[in-house]
Amino acid sequence: MAHEEALQTTTDSEEESSFSSEEEEDFEDELLHFEERFDAAEDTLSNECESDQMPAAKRARTLSWKAETDVDRVPQTLRFLPARELGPQLSAADAHSPMSLFKLFFTESTMTNLCHNTNAQAARAIAKGRKYKWTDVSVDELYRYIGLVFYMAAVKMSSITDYWRQDSLFFLPFPATVMPRDRYRIISWNVHMSHPDADKENDRKRGTAQHDRLFRIKPLMNTIRLACKAFYHPRRNLAVKERLVACRANIGMTRCTKVKPTKLGFKFFVLSDSSNGYTVDFSVYTGKNSFPADRGLSYDAVMSLLDRKVLGSGYHVYMDDFYTSHKLFTDLFALKFGACGTYRDQRKDFPKTAANSLSRSSSRGSIRWIRDGPLVCVKWMDTQVVSVCSTIHAAYTGERVQRKIKAQDTWKAKSFPCPAPVIAYNQHMGGVDLSGQLLQYYAAQHKTMKWYKKIFLHFLDIAASNAFILHKELQGNMTHDQFMEELIAELCGASQKAAPKQFSTDHVPIPGAELTSDVRRIASVGRRICVHCKAVHGKKQQTPWKCQACDVHLCLQLNRNCFQEWHKSL
Repeated sequence: MAHEEALQTTTDSEEESSFSSEEEEDFEDELLHFEERFDAAEDTLSNECESDQMPAAKRARTLSWKAETDVDRVPQTLRFLPARELGPQLSAADAHSPMSLFKLFFTESTMTNLCHNTNAQAARAIAKGRKYKWTDVSVDELYRYIGLVFYMAAVKMSSITDYWRQDSLFFLPFPATVMPRDRYRIISWNVHMSHPDADKENDRKRGTAQHDRLFRIKPLMNTIRLACKAFYHPRRNLAVKERLVACRANIGMTRCTKVKPTKLGFKFFVLSDSSNGYTVDFSVYTGKNSFPADRGLSYDAVMSLLDRKVLGSGYHVYMDDFYTSHKLFTDLFALKFGACGTYRDQRKDFPKTAANSLSRSSSRGSIRWIRDGPLVCVKWMDTQVVSVCSTIHAAYTGERVQRKIKAQDTWKAKSFPCPAPVIAYNQHMGGVDLSGQLLQYYAAQHKTMKWYKKIFLHFLDIAASNAFILHKELQGNMTHDQFMEELIAELCGASQKAAPKQFSTDHVPIPGAELTSDVRRIASVGRRICVHCKAVHGKKQQTPWKCQACDVHLCLQLNRNCFQEWHKSL
């Protein structure tokens, strides 16, 4: 019941905040908002009140840079009012196994829906002429399938079929005890998140405004997003960053990013908790019209992830220079969200003045800053100029950082002044990197011809990593490796402590009975019905041979090698 109430609470809060499309009215409201919170008597410039009435672009050209010796006023601290108690929305007193935590995201009802759609897709494929044998997949079997997907993420092989090879130096006995190879491959071909009939209806709308490019992943995506928000409430510091899921499908939604290890794939906009890397929410980029607000991709992506009704107010949001803009930060501040991030100098409304700015000859550790209402823009000379802006911090509060410098052919540590926004940015943007690391360790990514299956596998990654973080937050003592091993064992219905069935040279054909000295009866003594012929063909063929390890009779003839066929399915 607690899980259902948490899900209902989040569902009721799904409406996103909207803004007026008239920017001039917004700006006048923001000026009034800032004037109520700052004392004009503290200004060192006599004409600041007049400059506040200027448009942001004009102020950016008239304000001059100040140095670290100039005192910056500390902006008003936003009161932190989270909508719920921070952390997992589960009782720490209850026992939570890896399987139970994973099932928060892939519930029995979710799996039932997946089975229904997968069975429908398989029936559709067979109707089109596919020549494989299909029996409807059940919920338990689909959980075992997911367990094998995670197993393959942990144990890397060059191809799927290698996990069932028995004539290899790297022979793996476990997959064959969970599911036959062909069954695993057939499920992989047909796994489906939406109903095929509904897919056809959506495909007919292609080229119109009613067409949904994410239709094939929407049912599961909405469930995962809802669960991410329902069972965990983030701490104060959040991070927004993009994540690329590798895929080469040419469907108009993949993006190319040369600076990242994954060059081509689907772009996810991700909101995560900086303290542990928990994925709080995400959205998938589908093209220029991904978001209805149409304020620009970076602006709309951040606003779509920050729901004040779900989160509360007073949060600090950190982001990189792709998202940072003057308009975004001031709008977030009006919504009682503080923001901090690196920015691009050429972006609209950021300071363009060269008066007292940093130059290439500026010494390392030099600081310049400009405050424009609640927003402070800071430049810091490290090995190169670093540009950061914030509505949370003062420009410089005395912090210093250690850097190694070379002097007289030796490297020595030396401390340099560092702006407060830079230190906070480096500290809290690591949450997204931690989230990416957890996903990368057990990334369940297979080669597939269907783009939506790539995203399905990424949903599995999100569920597993979030389940592990919930385990840690609930005072769990397992490492990530131990957690995934236990999760795989529970999903596959295997005991982690019991060694899997071993296949070795014991699987050899031997006579089914002791040989007789009577030459006339030597071919007929010990003959029994072949278990493979009876199970597969429904025939009662007798054979004198049996497997030494399996202790079952199997045909071994030139035109009927049941011994080999039987062991393929193990």
